[in-house]
Amino acid sequence: MSVSKRVVILGPTASGKSDVAMSVASELGNVHIVAADAIQVYRRMNIGSAKPTAADQEQVPHHGIDLCEPHERYTVARFMDDVAAAREKIAAADACELIVGGTGLYVTALVDGLTMPGEWPEIRAELEANEDTAALFAQLLALDVQATQKMEPNNRRRIIRALEVCLGSGEKFSSFGDGVGQFPATATRQIGIKWNRDTLRARIAERVHRMVAAGLTHEVQALLAEPEGISATARQGLGYKEFIEHIEGRWTLEEAVNATILRTQQFAIRQERWYRRDPRIEWVEVQTDPIAEVTPLLREALA
Repeated sequence: MSVSKRVVILGPTASGKSDVAMSVASELGNVHIVAADAIQVYRRMNIGSAKPTAADQEQVPHHGIDLCEPHERYTVARFMDDVAAAREKIAAADACELIVGGTGLYVTALVDGLTMPGEWPEIRAELEANEDTAALFAQLLALDVQATQKMEPNNRRRIIRALEVCLGSGEKFSSFGDGVGQFPATATRQIGIKWNRDTLRARIAERVHRMVAAGLTHEVQALLAEPEGISATARQGLGYKEFIEHIEGRWTLEEAVNATILRTQQFAIRQERWYRRDPRIEWVEVQTDPIAEVTPLLREALA
């Protein structure tokens, strides 16, 4: 039994895509939501990742969340395997699949599929021991110029991953990513939410303050207290990195909040740039209410 429809609702952080998804899924019924978010995969990282609430998950079946422990290294390849298992359940229910993204690479992986390179832990450990990110970027530049054009020179995690693949496989990291830059015809409809940039900045700031009020500090404290700690990837989550700085005494609470707002705003711009490359996305320029303005198009796509 195949999935009747597969639709994506996407946009930058704080754009309201999760609210729109819940509104439509609740209304239509027999819609399963697949979260395409690199931090929502971690258990107990709820507030900072804006994970769907327990009530939302009870009302609408969700997949792609709470897939691993915070101390684990989680990859796109593992995400694709996990979603493949979820899709069997969605197909068995003869349900529609509503992907909510999120993390651009995760969305691309689900829409187009990607050829994922392997892993070489020993090489990765050696690279991580080198604290000079600029030197690592220069090394990658010498091995794979094309790969460097798709990442920021200070994105240490991505630089190390690209070098790991280059050194481990003997192939260029960019050779595995053709799907990222190609936009073939697809039956999966993609609907994007776009805001005026100043308005989005304000929405991000408001959301960060709500997260703090909801107990983000306590959530991060609890994660740091876990015996096995949290992985390098989880530590880089928006808000988590900054509140670790606060909890460990290097930043005041105000500094952590302001840094979280700024980094989230910068991340939202990068998300928009990623999605803007894809001509298949149907954009809705929201003025005031994403649920009222985007729901009709999403409802029509899923109906």
